[in-house]
Amino acid sequence: MIEQFSRPVEALGKETAKKELHELEAILERANKAYHLDDEPFLTDAEFDALKRRAFDIEKKYPELKELFSPEFMLGARPNERFERVNHAVRMLSLGNGFSDENIADFVERMRSYLGLAAEAPLPCTAEPKIDGLSLSLRYENGVLVQAATRGDGAVGENVTENARTIADIPQKLTGAPDVLEVRGEVYMSHEDFAALNARQLEKGDKPFANPRNAAAGSLRQLDARITAARPLRFFAYAWGVLSEPLAATQFGSIKRLKALGFQTNPLTKLCESLPEMLAHYRAIEAQRATLGYDIDGVVYKANDLALQARLGFRSTTPRWALAHKFPAELAWTRLEKIEIQVGRTGALSPVARLTPVTVGGVVVSNATLHNEDYIAGRDSKGEEIRGGKDIREGDWVQVYRAGDVIPKVADVDLARRDPGAEPYTFPHLCPECGSEAIREEGDAVRRCTGGLICPAQAVEKLKHFVSRAAFDIEGLGAKQVEAFYKDGWVKEPADIFTLQERFGSGLQQLKNRDGWGEKSAQNLFDAIAEKRAIPLAKLIFALGIRHVGESSAQLLATHYLSWDRFVDAMTTAGPCEGAEWDELLSIDGVGETLGRSVVSAFHDGPERDAILRLAAHLTVQDATPPSSESPVSGLTVVFTGTLERMTRAEAKARAEALGAKVAGSVSAKTNILVAGPGAGSKAKKAADLGVKVIDEDTWLSMIGAT
Repeated sequence: MIEQFSRPVEALGKETAKKELHELEAILERANKAYHLDDEPFLTDAEFDALKRRAFDIEKKYPELKELFSPEFMLGARPNERFERVNHAVRMLSLGNGFSDENIADFVERMRSYLGLAAEAPLPCTAEPKIDGLSLSLRYENGVLVQAATRGDGAVGENVTENARTIADIPQKLTGAPDVLEVRGEVYMSHEDFAALNARQLEKGDKPFANPRNAAAGSLRQLDARITAARPLRFFAYAWGVLSEPLAATQFGSIKRLKALGFQTNPLTKLCESLPEMLAHYRAIEAQRATLGYDIDGVVYKANDLALQARLGFRSTTPRWALAHKFPAELAWTRLEKIEIQVGRTGALSPVARLTPVTVGGVVVSNATLHNEDYIAGRDSKGEEIRGGKDIREGDWVQVYRAGDVIPKVADVDLARRDPGAEPYTFPHLCPECGSEAIREEGDAVRRCTGGLICPAQAVEKLKHFVSRAAFDIEGLGAKQVEAFYKDGWVKEPADIFTLQERFGSGLQQLKNRDGWGEKSAQNLFDAIAEKRAIPLAKLIFALGIRHVGESSAQLLATHYLSWDRFVDAMTTAGPCEGAEWDELLSIDGVGETLGRSVVSAFHDGPERDAILRLAAHLTVQDATPPSSESPVSGLTVVFTGTLERMTRAEAKARAEALGAKVAGSVSAKTNILVAGPGAGSKAKKAADLGVKVIDEDTWLSMIGAT
């Protein structure tokens, strides 16, 4: 299942990177449901962590793709309908992941950069074991436990209050607590208790649990609280949601307060004053992992000062002030039987290693990414040696690792076991799917097929992207159906989807005679297609599959141009790198020349433009809604220039957008306000020439009511 995601992050172009994020969504949805709802995961923790790792790596390579993942797929699964629903007043977000010392150093540096802290300024962080259990939120009012809820999808959880009351580690009443206190933590099961539970299961002839986490989750989410009461569940408190008053001024102080109130907190939680101290505590916890008596899969770091946590805030799915440092995965040696080339939606040729199956970290691995032709040859993107310059050949014995990535990677080659007759691998210069020339542009890490729409691999991948969850999300029309319909000649481009029923008359007879289809399922598909004829502008722009345009950049374009007609006219009018419409496009904060050229090119290229317009003829495109706010800057376009002294540029941008303003990267006639700090240069001059209002940082803060 996971083998399909074989394109390496290091070799991804931006468009391919965006595509890969969304291709993962289907598996993520199933994995979340299986893990959080059914308590029967089909992916290991390492595989699920890989999704976050891949997102982390892509964000690092392409910062403009940050927050592309939908929170629905990062936070959990929709609540089970068997339980009463609970709306979380404060969302229960997941954590970003780090897998190396460098990742943790980057995490600390990002916080410093966002806050504008000097390198020598203190930034203490707490470090605590990451418990492998089930997240639970406990609400106390006037010291009495009134509600317990699972995380669910982060916004809505399941009411498990009666079950939670049976857990000895959860106090029923508190003394000296705030009037409203929402305590969050992890329900888990010790190794000893898990073994005893499974022994009882076997004695009764019942199915044993796969691991302590599954046992804990299944026990807490019982409809009969008496079953939960008979299970040996435990609870560690480590966070909070709604509070009527602060617990303390710091993370560490708040944890101490929770302990004083009667909650179990992890004794390995430590306040660290520096990055070396954080990493040292990580290694100390890792060394104790096997003897703790309960499962952990890493260490969580959090900025200690709660005022700084508030300033750092959140991305769409994760806090900026916390990170999980995951433990490394296992290594294994196996034989590389063959190198195969896969062709993606943008024509990228990605090499995949077909391996003799081997178990790595409890998972049988048969495929691994080989990144690109440089990686196979033993070079990095700068031409420097990797693996000591050892190339990779078919028949080699290779070391495979799964350090959190969805697809395993090849770490090393055993030259002592190489067949003397093994030939160096020659990377193809022709597309294996259509035979078109595959070229590698200067500065690009990958070779791409030039076949475009005549390449069946690209056409099918574009169609898969079009119907993906973040795009049109047509019920009953997924990747498998797209492949079959394309093979039969039913659907060659997106517009064909919306003429499918019309071309077949009722369409029912031909479709219902196919394997897996019946009259009802066929009619359901046609109804689902009809339902998607009305589509929001941002979703349509994303669904077009234009290179470099992902979900976040599609939203930027939609918010700026507001309507489909305005967007099409602007892209058609914009000349390549010139003209007023081109300047306006580049003025959108987050839109650079590479993305701009790609979008404009799509509307100037004959076949691609024609296909887009054929599609649009079947749709009703819903205009984007400008950000609404009662703030004095709502709807205004703001540009920041010079040095900001009271907040960082990132913080200023985030605050302005939260108030409904548009933040642009350059000054134009449509700019309403230029906030100029010391060192303002050409932007201030251009604003003066255009008559744009120029204010300083203090005036800006006063305008938005900030202190």
